[in-house]
Amino acid sequence: MTRPRLGTWFIGTAITIFFIGLAGVVGSVVVNSFGTRWFDTWLPEGFTPDWYGQAWDEFTLLPVLGVTLTVCLLVAVISVLVGVPASYVLARRAFPGRRALYLLFLLPILMPPITYGIPLATVLYKYGLAGHLSGVVLANLVPSIPFVILTMTPFIEQIDPAVERAARMCGARTVQIFTKILAPLLIPGILAATILVVVRTVGMFELTFLTAGPDSQTLVVALFYSMSAAGIRAQQSVDAMAVIYTAMMLVLLVVALRFVNPTQLVARVKDDSE
Repeated sequence: MTRPRLGTWFIGTAITIFFIGLAGVVGSVVVNSFGTRWFDTWLPEGFTPDWYGQAWDEFTLLPVLGVTLTVCLLVAVISVLVGVPASYVLARRAFPGRRALYLLFLLPILMPPITYGIPLATVLYKYGLAGHLSGVVLANLVPSIPFVILTMTPFIEQIDPAVERAARMCGARTVQIFTKILAPLLIPGILAATILVVVRTVGMFELTFLTAGPDSQTLVVALFYSMSAAGIRAQQSVDAMAVIYTAMMLVLLVVALRFVNPTQLVARVKDDSE
């Protein structure tokens, strides 16, 4: 067996083992969320959907989902309103320090959130913002706005600048060009950026955990507290809550992949390196 074939076989085997293990872990959680009793057998003794109702009532999932939806919508709207004009400037204007500014926007995405989350939470607590919904939104805006800029810049660069020059020759102002010409062309990119921000916000644990209060916990933080809190809880109800969170993330990821072409971001990174 030649080396290329051996390497391909090894990579394929490793990927297969990984996905089998992942399917086993996820499958055991899903099965246990429906099981009545499961100790030393291959499958539970019985199945029931009652654990989902118990988790819904015990963990007050309706208010938690309401907070999660509110935080996601606020973060997505503010990130788009700030990030789209900023990405337009980076895509269309050449100025000193442009590359350094672009790299500065990338830092919150490349760095682990905990590295800047602790000092950020300290500042928010100092000014009385942490522990409330506003603090959670502000903390999640730190990586979300740069993420919108990173996502929208390739979309704007694909639009021919001649379209804007022709509009200016016809007397259109900058605001009119942006709202009536560029905005309709950027709708796919804006939708993609919005969905990706929502996905990141739903899954952002560190920043939300550091700044959330009792009434501003998102689903992922509430799931962590339900697993680590004192007291006796049925493992099936915790697994049911985990299944709800995983299902939400899968739906968001499928919707995101429907609107996002990952090769656009790869092409952008490649162009910058060259």
